[in-house]
Formats: sequence, C-alpha cells, structure tokens
Amino acid sequence: MIDFYTAATPNGHKVSIALEELELPYELHVLDLGKGEQKEPWFTAINPNGRIPAIVDRAEDNFAVFESGAILLYLAEKTGRLMPQDAKGRSLVMQWLMFQMGGIGPMMGQANVFFRYFPEKIQPAIDRYQGECRRLFKVLDTRLAGHEFLAGDYSIADIANWAWVRTHRWSGVDTEGLPHLQRWIRAIRARPAVQRGIERPPSDVLVRPDSEEKAQQFAAEARKMLETGQSRQ
Repeated sequence: MIDFYTAATPNGHKVSIALEELELPYELHVLDLGKGEQKEPWFTAINPNGRIPAIVDRAEDNFAVFESGAILLYLAEKTGRLMPQDAKGRSLVMQWLMFQMGGIGPMMGQANVFFRYFPEKIQPAIDRYQGECRRLFKVLDTRLAGHEFLAGDYSIADIANWAWVRTHRWSGVDTEGLPHLQRWIRAIRARPAVQRGIERPPSDVLVRPDSEEKAQQFAAEARKMLETGQSRQ
C-alpha cells in the first residue's frame, strides 16, 4: 500500500494517473493547500519542500518520495512498467520527462500566475509566458507528428506532459493549428486509467474555466496564497 498525498493540480494528477495505470494499491490523502496543510510539520517530514505530491511506500519501510518527476520514476522502476528497460529507450523517456519538468510545467505555472492570479495584469509577462508555452506546444506537436507517443510506447513521459498540457485553457494558451498534439491529448484522455486518475481528486475548473463562478473562486484562492506569502514560507 502507498500513501499518496496530493491536491487537484497537474503535478498531483501526474502521480494519480500513474498509480491508476500501474494498478498499485494506494490510499488517497487530499491536502487543503489554501489552509496551508502542506506546510505543517507532519507533512514537511515527508516532503521538506512543503509541496504536493508526495508518497510513502509502506512496503519499503515507509520510504518517502517527493517531487512529481521523482515519484513517477520511482513507481516505473518499482513495477518495471511505463519505462523501457534498454538504455536508449530509458533515456528517451527521461528526456521528455525532463522537458516537462524544466519547461512545460514551469512555463505554464508562470502563465497561470500572471494570466489568472495576479491582481494586476502585467501584459509583457503574460505575453512572455503564454508565448513560451505555445512554443513548447509546437515542440511537442513536431515530435508527435512522427510518433504516436513521446518516447516510443506510452510512458511516464506522456503522463507528465499530458497532465499539464490538458489544462492549456486555464493558462490562456490554445492548441489550434497543432493537430498532432490535439490527437495525442484526445488519445490519452480516452484511457480508462487516465480518466480515473484525474478524478483523484477532481478539478474541473482547471480544464473547463468557462465555468466563470468556479474559475473566479479558484483564482481568488490561488491569489490569496500568493498574497499571504505561501510560496515564500
């Protein structure tokens, strides 16, 4: 059994999707980020950085793993699935996983901050991060033009990138003119394990921000966290 500490965010859903795909038994613990539960001492003993997600593997002497990319690697290596065994195949998965960790995630995260959460609209910052997100989407589209998935077979690289890319509307970035990316988004969304994973826990507002009331409430809660210095604690 794995204890899974999370919230309804792309990074959290990366891990919930992987757990569902791998059919690993886990117990879900949803943290209230607005209340700062991720900063409480009991949780920082699991993740010193005070961020979700994190897991504790009871079968391995309660071994704790934090950072979403590290968790995906741990689970893939634990099960021997969603990761090739040969050196070149493993490297390809690692490259596209790092592409998400170093590019897609941070750029979309900053687009969210400036486009959705900051009370002032700083247009150069919005343009900068939305433009970089779009550029990265084009990189994915080019790769997917000749490949069904990012690194050979379906892998943790696809899970990691998809969990963020699917929320592109929330970041104010469209996927028009990127047919291969759109095909890939639909194909992964159709997987039963993925459908279960994004409900653990659900976060419709991140995918369908056209629900104005929910969108405003979500943005207000995120803004409050920024204004009270949660990110600096």
